[in-house]
Amino acid sequence: MFSFWYVLGLFVAFICGIVFCHKKQKGHTLNIGERLVSKSVNSYLIHEQVTGIVVNNVTLSIDGSTTQIDHVLICTKGVFVIETKHYSGWIYGDAKQKQWMQILFKKRSRFQNPIHQNYKHIKAIQALFDFVPTDQVKSLVVFTGDGEFKTPRPKDVVLLNGIRDWMNQHEDNVMSLNRIQFCYGRLEYLRLPDNEQTDKLHLQNLSKRQAL
Repeated sequence: MFSFWYVLGLFVAFICGIVFCHKKQKGHTLNIGERLVSKSVNSYLIHEQVTGIVVNNVTLSIDGSTTQIDHVLICTKGVFVIETKHYSGWIYGDAKQKQWMQILFKKRSRFQNPIHQNYKHIKAIQALFDFVPTDQVKSLVVFTGDGEFKTPRPKDVVLLNGIRDWMNQHEDNVMSLNRIQFCYGRLEYLRLPDNEQTDKLHLQNLSKRQAL
């Protein structure tokens, strides 16, 4: 059992971390989908009494480039790397396809398979948290907005209102409070500053990769 003062200390550290994250995000505004997902995940932690913290808009420097992750949830259930997509219209996609399709007002638009996109994020977080078993770092793709899937939704892809049920499928108490604190500290230390300059750098890197 954890002592009262130990748990209280962790709680204070989380609160300070949340305030710190909010201060850093003055230079970056989460889009509507990201705000909805962040709010929903935080609500889940509170109502289900799961100890953890959500870190939004994480940009990491990897192999001379960057990768940008919408949300990283570090909690007693493990580490969850969350990709948010805010779409309307009809959505078509399969787990193995390189691109998915959106149809909106008869206009067809293709976008990168978010499962493949999040796989790169998963590998980045696994490398960062090399002391965490790989099976405790898990991928989740959340679709917000009023988009409707016209093909079966692949595994680990949910709508906003499906976050709670999906999270409850995972066993609790697989990560200790000490490990949560350590993961959070490492992430905050190694992430790039959450500001407009970092966003511009990431966009430049994306343009370079697309030009190759």
